[in-house]
Amino acid sequence: MEDNRTNTTFVGRMVTWREQHVSDQQFTLLLSFFVGVFAAVAGYVLHSLIHQIQFLLRSGFHSETYNWLYLLFPVVGIYITSLFVRYVVKDNISHGITRVLYAISSKQSRLKAHNTWSSVVASAITIGFGGSVGAEAPIVLTGSAIGSNLGKLFRLDNKTLMLLVGCGASAAIAGIFKAPIAGLVFTLEVLMVDLTMASLLPILIACVTATCFSYFFTGSDSLFSFHMDSAWQLQRVVPTIFLGIACGLLSVYFMRLMTWCENGFARLSSRPYLKLLVGGLVLSTLIFFFPSLYGEGYDSLSIFINGEGEDDWNQLLNQSIFAGHGELLVAYVGLVMMTKVFATSATNGGGGCGGTFAPSLFIGGFMGFFFSRLWNTHDIGAAVPEKNFTLLGMAGVMAGVMHAPLTGIFLIAELTGGYQLFVPLMIVSVTAYLTTNLFERHSIYAMRLAREGKLITHHTDRAVLTLMSLDSLVERDCAPVSPDMEMGRLIHVISRSRTNYIPVCDEDKRLLGEVDITKLRHIIFRTELYHRFTVRQLMSPPAQTLHINDPMEDVMQLFQKTGAYVLPVVDTDQRLLGFITRSRVYTVYRQMVADMSED
Repeated sequence: MEDNRTNTTFVGRMVTWREQHVSDQQFTLLLSFFVGVFAAVAGYVLHSLIHQIQFLLRSGFHSETYNWLYLLFPVVGIYITSLFVRYVVKDNISHGITRVLYAISSKQSRLKAHNTWSSVVASAITIGFGGSVGAEAPIVLTGSAIGSNLGKLFRLDNKTLMLLVGCGASAAIAGIFKAPIAGLVFTLEVLMVDLTMASLLPILIACVTATCFSYFFTGSDSLFSFHMDSAWQLQRVVPTIFLGIACGLLSVYFMRLMTWCENGFARLSSRPYLKLLVGGLVLSTLIFFFPSLYGEGYDSLSIFINGEGEDDWNQLLNQSIFAGHGELLVAYVGLVMMTKVFATSATNGGGGCGGTFAPSLFIGGFMGFFFSRLWNTHDIGAAVPEKNFTLLGMAGVMAGVMHAPLTGIFLIAELTGGYQLFVPLMIVSVTAYLTTNLFERHSIYAMRLAREGKLITHHTDRAVLTLMSLDSLVERDCAPVSPDMEMGRLIHVISRSRTNYIPVCDEDKRLLGEVDITKLRHIIFRTELYHRFTVRQLMSPPAQTLHINDPMEDVMQLFQKTGAYVLPVVDTDQRLLGFITRSRVYTVYRQMVADMSED
């Protein structure tokens, strides 16, 4: 206890000193730098753990034939991860980017302290043992949690917390891929609500810092080494558009099938060992037949991007029952592309931890190669380069699944240094996004929240509502009256009251109704009625009641729906906590909109 008090006092002194000597804007810029550093460190640690685990497990595998251990490792990884989450973390850490979106929309950008490390450990175990998911979503959650908890430590306001969460998310993407612009655009398109020019500078600092430290940790090599062999030509516009449409349809397939699989595993939530059995069995079987599904799958994408011909591409068949059968390459690629969603769902559904960022890149790359091989094989038109279309497919499916065409464009361009592909990247990304949007209005991350009505969009008014707290707006200075009180005594209460709201409660302070003073004007001065009527006869039921944790958007809708000027706030037992007035809500709302606009 004494140590906690000492720590609290120390932090309090730091906060006081900072408020006196450092402006909020300067301090936010400083924190954004440290968020970038810590996010880069987290990304490096995670990928180092993944690579070490995979090296230890697969170092003795034969490349010429299948390996039976593929049936064992993924199950072990999921089981260890589920034990870690259940007994150490004791919280839900799946769907990292969705959890960040939920924190922004419903938790005032507040993420728990364990999110700064728990996803790193859990996803390293899952992916290292073969879980067919990505490390990006766990790192985005980690980076966002770092920003959120730094902001909470120094007692910053909700608007700054939201900005630091965005800094952490963008730094995570920038650090993993060494792509600062993609990190910035990812936050703008996927996570953040309305950003202003003043908000962009901290995010840029976090992105550049994370990228520089990633170069320091891992050198100058990119995740994929790409060399342009064939520049884009105008006659490839048609196949590029068709690829975009194919990527859009594949994105819809991925999103809907993922949702269906997740719902199936959710029905087994009360039987964790059955979930493990089903998820582990599906995942292990798929990886045994298609080893390309093991882990993130970036090694397989590298074969397409760096390969020069059949001999290189046939390496994809190694360690599988297809090894040595190059004539089955296209069929193998198509099967892997279509079964990836089952492997990813089985990994997370069985108890593993990982995201869908890498799987969307994976199936996009496979789609690009699959499409280009079919196009070239059937001589439909001018030949297209497979490695270029692999990159275009990656951007297309990312744009469709994440509803983020700019992220797809800049990530692939920065990731490979393939800036010469900007025009086809734009064509594919926009076409895929528009195709997906015909069937799914929200990204894969936002779909769950949208169904629950908890999703915010890129609008200033909705953003402001997420920063407002009902608890801070409640006026608690109200004196409830008894339903048996005579009208004469009620008049005295009204004369002393500073508000127009008179609640009526029982002995346990449970709300029974309210007295509308405006409805008493015709009898308020008739003293002969003072002993004839009681409050019970004069009160009316409240138009609606609020609870202290109700979202502000729901509060605003209730005011509009009921037309009430005052709404009471009660606890779960209907005990009165206070009341909230329409004028106070709108006054605070207008002030926050003005403050945000000034930025």
